[in-house]
Amino acid sequence: MLPRAVIIDVAIDQGGCVETSRPTTHHQPTFIVDDIVHYCVTNMPGAVGRTSTFALTNVTLPFVLQLAKMGIEGAAEKSRAIASGINILEGKITNSAVAQTFGLPFSPIAGSN
Repeated sequence: MLPRAVIIDVAIDQGGCVETSRPTTHHQPTFIVDDIVHYCVTNMPGAVGRTSTFALTNVTLPFVLQLAKMGIEGAAEKSRAIASGINILEGKITNSAVAQTFGLPFSPIAGSN
């Protein structure tokens, strides 16, 4: 990266996605490593609670409506996004990464990973 480039690590709450990231706060939001500015404030949406809530509901409402209309299995067949978000269905692990992590059998559903 070029000197003074900026990394905004929005995954810092889950451990981050950059090797040099570490959690920061709104009081001290940035730090520099190897001449790269890092911004790794935890719970970034919490700083703008109302706005982030509207953004989240606007993005998720179509999925909720699809689930309500078609049920879990019907929506999973139609939407790869919904299918890939299902980890367990009817007591079976439907996400290959979860099954592999815990050494349990994997039972794929239509459109899933």
